[in-house]
Amino acid sequence: MPYSAVYPNPKKPDFKLPSHACDAHCHVFGPAKNFPYARERKYTPIDAPKEKLFALHQHLGFERSVLVQASCHGTDNSAMLDMLKAGQGRYRGVAVVGSDISDEELLTMHHAGVRGIRFNFVKRLVDIKPVEYYQTLAKRIAKLDWHVVVYFESQQLADLEELLKDLQVPLVIDHMGRPDINKGIAGQDFQRICNLLSDHPNTWVKVGCHERLTNQESAGYKDVIPFAKHLVEMFASQVLWGTDWPHPNMKSHMPDDGALVDNIPAFAVTKELQKKLLVENPHRLYEFDD
Repeated sequence: MPYSAVYPNPKKPDFKLPSHACDAHCHVFGPAKNFPYARERKYTPIDAPKEKLFALHQHLGFERSVLVQASCHGTDNSAMLDMLKAGQGRYRGVAVVGSDISDEELLTMHHAGVRGIRFNFVKRLVDIKPVEYYQTLAKRIAKLDWHVVVYFESQQLADLEELLKDLQVPLVIDHMGRPDINKGIAGQDFQRICNLLSDHPNTWVKVGCHERLTNQESAGYKDVIPFAKHLVEMFASQVLWGTDWPHPNMKSHMPDDGALVDNIPAFAVTKELQKKLLVENPHRLYEFDD
């Protein structure tokens, strides 16, 4: 199976998700004939349209989801907005926007279900913008009570921390801040992420994407579990989890999404923690309808 293809037949999870569980990080790609990829993209994914994501969520047991705009679509959020419309209130969105976006366009996105924008600082995926770009957009979305999703690698946080604290909006850290697990939980970079969460209660962290951080290729990802478990237990009201389907740019292996769901009880070990992670926290942050 080529690494660029999604896992063809994910297992039916043994772990039964709680009612109203939310996949808080996933993507739709294309199809390119309807939603072309951005010219400035640094990778070209395979098409992963809304119909496949709807089917996956039904198979896994998710009733809600948060679609995150990926860099390959640039600032054209059409594919994401198309799925929000089809989701009839069960989906929320995180957009990527340019500095030239109008207030009217932001408001239209809000009515469609968008609740945040994403700032990507991973240099192999995007070109970093001037500080003023991030500051200005954060001020504008604050009027809508949106948040900023930030994607960086843990060693970057020392340089980004001052900017992030200055944004004055809720923050959501993607993929646990991509810590180097070889340095352990006590490692300086991971502890900096923990300190940010501790000092700023309006900061959240996604505790998924173990397949991107592991030194293994087995479904258990036992070397990453302690990091996720630490975050869930220390910051129970600030954690989210998502599949990251369709797992763009995975080069080592393609994970089984059913097996990823089965890992959840390994780091959210009680029903109370599972409900916070999968239901209560995303409901509070993304304002899902009851």
